[in-house]
Amino acid sequence: MENFIVSARKYRPQNFSTVVGQAHITTTLKNAIRNNQLAHAFLFCGPRGVGKTTCARILAKTINCENLQPDGEACNECSSCRTFNEGSSFNIHELDAASNNSVDDIRTLVDQVRFAPQAGKYKIYIIDEVHMLSSSAFNAFLKTLEEPPSYAIFILATTEKHKILPTILSRCQIFDFKRITIQDTVDHLQEIVTKEHMTAEGDALHLIAQKTDGCMRDSLSTLDKIVSFTGGKLTYQNTLEHLNILDYDYFFRVMESVLTQDIAGSLLIFDEILQKGFEGDNFLGGWAEFLRNLLVCKDEKVLHLMEVSANLKDRYKQMSGRVSSAYLVTALHLLNETEIGYRMARNKRLHVEMALIRLCYLQQAVTLVSNDQTGEVVKKNLVPEGAPQRLRAPLPQPIYGKPATSKTIAPQEPKLTIEVEKGAPQQKAPVTPSPETRTAPPAPSQQGTPVQNYTAPAQPASPAASTGNGAARPKLTGLAAMKEAMAAKQQQVTATVNNSIPLTAGAIAVYWDEFIDRFRQANKMTVVSNLQLAQTAMLGPEEICIVSRNIVQYRFMEEEKLEISEFFKQKFRNNALILTLQLDESQQQTADSGPAPLSSREQFTRMVEKYPLVKELKDRLNMELDF
Repeated sequence: MENFIVSARKYRPQNFSTVVGQAHITTTLKNAIRNNQLAHAFLFCGPRGVGKTTCARILAKTINCENLQPDGEACNECSSCRTFNEGSSFNIHELDAASNNSVDDIRTLVDQVRFAPQAGKYKIYIIDEVHMLSSSAFNAFLKTLEEPPSYAIFILATTEKHKILPTILSRCQIFDFKRITIQDTVDHLQEIVTKEHMTAEGDALHLIAQKTDGCMRDSLSTLDKIVSFTGGKLTYQNTLEHLNILDYDYFFRVMESVLTQDIAGSLLIFDEILQKGFEGDNFLGGWAEFLRNLLVCKDEKVLHLMEVSANLKDRYKQMSGRVSSAYLVTALHLLNETEIGYRMARNKRLHVEMALIRLCYLQQAVTLVSNDQTGEVVKKNLVPEGAPQRLRAPLPQPIYGKPATSKTIAPQEPKLTIEVEKGAPQQKAPVTPSPETRTAPPAPSQQGTPVQNYTAPAQPASPAASTGNGAARPKLTGLAAMKEAMAAKQQQVTATVNNSIPLTAGAIAVYWDEFIDRFRQANKMTVVSNLQLAQTAMLGPEEICIVSRNIVQYRFMEEEKLEISEFFKQKFRNNALILTLQLDESQQQTADSGPAPLSSREQFTRMVEKYPLVKELKDRLNMELDF
């Protein structure tokens, strides 16, 4: 039975022309070899599996080649190339810094550098994973790396350049390897499949390239696994099954249900996804990427940013033509908020299902109206005005042009209209006019006497008015002024109550979540977790109660009581609301029944009682403890 060799080793590049996706580096190295401008130290850095060690070995073989080709490649026929290919070359030394990272290992390497090569022009030292060297080893290596013998060349390779000392970096020529693109990976996999006389669908190879994220070694290892799984016939379906990836066909089906507002259909598709073993966050991430691809399809300039197969691009284009850019931006914003709150949600399935339901009615909840004259974008809410704010979809910010603005009419202060007839010094009681009274023109009096209208904002003190003969109105003082102020205040409260939103337990819970979102957006997750433990209740038609579970939470609520009260008054449009804070004594007693925390001195005393040698160590070292 022939020994099996994995594809990552069997098809490892043997010259610069077969290196995939690193043309900017291979061209530079070949030109340097042809022009005899080789540096004494190279540093190859970049992600894993992109060809750093492979390029180091090819460079080491090429610079010692006795019959260098005109294009800068090795001949693979001379004695130096043959010994390298057989793994018996004495001029090339490889050191794994992950397992040989001490000062002694570097000193041994430095001692070997002093001996000139017996055959060939150069001795090449390849140090892989060089960032694993200790600081002492780096310092021991500095002098040799800075001024090596003329026949010594060092090639360092690492995946974490930031861990290398700056003094090492300044002594090397640095080459940054980039991730291999999906198309280059697909082409290389197709070439290997052809050489191995296997069959593979283009979508299957594209799926492997997407899964491995630019790492060629991972792509080849994944290809070997799927070949063993499928018997040499790679199809899209069996590749999808083996890699356990959520099929894009699910997202197209969900999108069809969302556009037709088929809530039941979308929930059934999501249930089918869960039954296959996928988590809700996988669905949210894939759904967001799907919407992002639809948004990218809207503009030909950025179409290259969508890394999918050619036949799938046509399907994306057809779907993107059925939805507007404003809808996609709003949906992405909604999914982003859902994904952020997914980890904190207790019922994660319901959390995702609520996002699907909101997406089904997103087009009906928000419409964007563009004004051709001003260029402004205005939000039009189709939900009832008294509904909680969380039930209204947010207005997206446009990518280009002016930011989206929402025109909101601020509630005006009620005004008092005082009518004073000429020759009539008596005072009329202040009234709160209706909107019709404020906008209608004044009517003439029945006696034909002209009437003067004076409009002023409602204030505790009665505003002064001019009489018909030009004399100033007498100022009310004492009990009469207090009665007039109280009457005006009562009218304001009555008007506020009439325009307020009814107080319900559900609305309180929704607004409380909206209040907590303020701290979540400010990344104050400790406060968020503390507030989420509190419970809201309704004690009366105008009284809200927040129950705390512990004294720390209760004290925090007391400090923020004014802000919480103003928040609820604004949301319910009712200044007469009362906020009550309560502490759940039963849970407080349970929390207080635990052991009290020990001070530093008490902790040290108990440690000495359990371990007497600690005190003896303290006395021998003459230590002074700072409690």
